Amino acid sequence: MIFVTDKGRMCNNILHYGHVYAWGREHGVKTISMRFAYKYPYFHICHTRHHNFLTYLVAKYAAHWHLIPTVDFREVYPDTTAMERVMQESRFCLVTGWWVPWHDLFIKYKKEIIRLFAFTDDVREPVGRLLANTPAADLRLGVHIRRGDYRIWHDGKFFFTDQQYISYIRQFLALHPGRRVNVFICGNDPELDQALFREQLPDVHLEFPNGNPGEDLCLLSACDYLIGAPSTYTLIASMYHDLPLCWIMDANEPLTEAHFKHFDELIYHTL
Repeated sequence: MIFVTDKGRMCNNILHYGHVYAWGREHGVKTISMRFAYKYPYFHICHTRHHNFLTYLVAKYAAHWHLIPTVDFREVYPDTTAMERVMQESRFCLVTGWWVPWHDLFIKYKKEIIRLFAFTDDVREPVGRLLANTPAADLRLGVHIRRGDYRIWHDGKFFFTDQQYISYIRQFLALHPGRRVNVFICGNDPELDQALFREQLPDVHLEFPNGNPGEDLCLLSACDYLIGAPSTYTLIASMYHDLPLCWIMDANEPLTEAHFKHFDELIYHTL
């Protein structure tokens, strides 16, 4: 059995575990997510066998005391032959490190991974109520505004202003003339200027749901298009229903339909 852990945020952990789960399925090895054994209780996997706090503690300290081997993918896509041998031959081991390289296997087992990370009822129900109470529209656009650590990550390359996000929403509307669009704006910035969005997008129905991380992810996954700074959060949101996703790489570059990609392509370009 492989215990899987990573220090990233929620969707980093979904993507990381999905890679190792897919490798395990391919090689007949069971896997347990340590992070979803005690954290982020928004998904089906959190309520499956062995996903509990006791499992997390046992695996953590077994690895800490070197009672089980640790396989660490800390390097960028290394030769994994020796590491995979440990994963196959050990009765128990711990896998950590971001650079797990099994993108093709993730896509092969994507439907199973989506079922594992299906949203629980207490996540889906408030999202369903919100969607039911919004005006009828032709399209739902989900916009994820990531700030926080993005102020310094990659030297702030993907730290965009409210005005830049508004510009992208306007450009999206221009790509779909005559269509009614509801825009759902999620993010991690408590100082987001909602009034500015409403002032500059007066003819668009805007929602700022401010849900928990599971609810916002569920809501974004229920949209028709997604726009956001490059992140695993929008990537995972796109995964559920194969949504077209635009990662804003340069806020000064005009938006076109060609900027929208799908999960099976973007997974090979995670940063």
